[in-house]
Amino acid sequence: MEKILIDCSPGVSGDMLLGAFHDLGVPKYIIEKALLDIGLQDLYYLNFKESKSCSIRGIKTEVEKLDQRTKRDWSSIEKLILKARLEKNLKNRIFKVFESLALAEGRVHGINPEEVHFHEIGAIDSLVDIVGVCASIEYLQPKRVFCNEPNLGRGFIQTDHGRLSIPTPAVIELLSKKDFKVRSSVETLEGELSTPTGIALLLNLVDSFQIPQKYSINSYGVGIGNLKLPCPNLVRILKINSTNENSIDQKISPRYEEISVQEAWIDDQTSEDIANFLELLRKEGAYDVSSRSINMKKDRIGFSIQVILPIEKQEYFRNLWFQYSSTIGLRERRQARWILLRRRGECITKFGKIKFKQTMQPNGDIVIKPENDEILRLQSDYNKTSREIRNIIRDSREEFKAYEDWQ
Repeated sequence: MEKILIDCSPGVSGDMLLGAFHDLGVPKYIIEKALLDIGLQDLYYLNFKESKSCSIRGIKTEVEKLDQRTKRDWSSIEKLILKARLEKNLKNRIFKVFESLALAEGRVHGINPEEVHFHEIGAIDSLVDIVGVCASIEYLQPKRVFCNEPNLGRGFIQTDHGRLSIPTPAVIELLSKKDFKVRSSVETLEGELSTPTGIALLLNLVDSFQIPQKYSINSYGVGIGNLKLPCPNLVRILKINSTNENSIDQKISPRYEEISVQEAWIDDQTSEDIANFLELLRKEGAYDVSSRSINMKKDRIGFSIQVILPIEKQEYFRNLWFQYSSTIGLRERRQARWILLRRRGECITKFGKIKFKQTMQPNGDIVIKPENDEILRLQSDYNKTSREIRNIIRDSREEFKAYEDWQ
């Protein structure tokens, strides 16, 4: 399986990435199928045409907007994505890009991300760019995606929020969430060389911002930008074979993300009902659920329940609280967390195939351990202690085979 290297020369935008992917060989119908599945087929006309920048050829992406008036907020875009008939991995890619933009815009303007009106980002051409680039990655299925340091540019840009300095507040907020180096010096080129859409795509789709020291190029595609610069304004996407096997950027573990925490105290439900409610929360996708007994008013024994969940499921979980528990109030807050990258897979052992989990330490070391459910099952099957089971697995396990990406 080949790897991909994105060369931002000098910057990056969604339309340049999409043009480069098409030039690399991603068929137009692959891109338009994803747009059809998400329900955008009657809102645009997509065209790829040969173009040049400072005599260097490439492909320019042109999106004719058939829907000129609609300005979408994150809530409406989120519904489009979640209802779409998309393959699960592709849906997750698209969701993460838009979610990162919503969180950045919400932080910049001091509002709830769900209330963010995307303006340029919510316009149909940016929707096409994001969905198309994510579909291209899913189509190519690269083993790893690398990228160099894009240039942000300098000066000012006119937006729906007025005249803003470059880099824009949204770009600064996006970059503050990851250890992602960019170039933006006094001598840099004039203009917005890297857009919020382009940066959001890189942050969510690129595995490493450290380019392999040695690699061979199998093929490449070139996407041409709209800015007229004194140098070629393009993005190149290369299919490469890398001899550098340390292809995971150690700096991306641990990974930063925002979460929601919901909690309530309940003193008028039985312990059986509380246990059933906690199990429901877990099944519905909570990251973690905890409870403890507490003394409440009039010395009644109650339960303090706390749930950690994805931000995009806040409203759904609020409804679960009020439908399946007796609470009449709910506390909710947003927090940040750092998590080590992990992935699931399996190993062949003396007991056959066993499910394992790998985690990546900040220094790049990989820790592997069998899933606890497997230990419990084997204890019952073989009438051995957990220590005996773990020792046999440790001594007999073969190579780990992952069945999901690092996440």
